[in-house]
Parts: sequence; C-alpha cells; structure tokens
Amino acid sequence: QVQLVESGGGLVQPGGSLRLSCVASGRKFSSYAMGWFRQAPGKEREFVASISWSINRLYADSVEDRFSISRDNAANTAYLQMSFLKPDDTAVYYCAAAGRQYTPPSRLPTDYAYWGQGTQVTVSS
Repeated sequence: QVQLVESGGGLVQPGGSLRLSCVASGRKFSSYAMGWFRQAPGKEREFVASISWSINRLYADSVEDRFSISRDNAANTAYLQMSFLKPDDTAVYYCAAAGRQYTPPSRLPTDYAYWGQGTQVTVSS
C-alpha cells in the first residue's frame, strides 16, 4: 500500500522559512515525478512545485523565487524548502506522486495518483 506522509509544517512569521518533507512508502518513487500542492481556506487546491525523475523542476509563478523543490531517491523523500514566507502562503500543503513513470514535472492534479494527508503551514505575526 502506497503512503505519502508530509511533515514540517507549523507557524512561522512573515519572512521566515520552513522545510516540508514527504516520505513515501510502499513503492520506490525514484522514477516518478513528485509534486506539492496547497489549499487555503475557502480556495481550491493549487499547484506549488513539481520535480521529475530526472530532476527537472516546475514552479508556480507565485513561489518561483522563494521555494525550492528537491528529492532524495535513496530516502524515497521529497522536500519543499520555503523561504521569505508571506501570509498568502498560509494553507494545507499536500505532497503527491505521479501515477506513471518517467514523466516531466506537472502542475496538473490529474497527473498524480497518490496524495498525502497534508501539513498545515501558517504564516502570521
């Protein structure tokens, strides 16, 4: 059974940093794209960042200069380093894994077959 478990969320002041982790189990994801999405209260889930098996990266315009996605295939883990956080970044952050191997990074939720339960990130003074 495939599971994705996020961690690293919390409360941070504007301008601060957090690193989210997503540990996968039940399958090796080294040949699958991984992604991060977020959902703020009252809003639809939106794309944040994606990384392919070949370490190509894709970011939402709103985070491109502030967030960085990476992966450690040996640990079956994806990361989202978030810097210069803003109150608008407040949301539940979800990790996702693609359903097909060897695909490019994607901003489409339909390209992902596996999802974590999410971790809350709150940016507030």
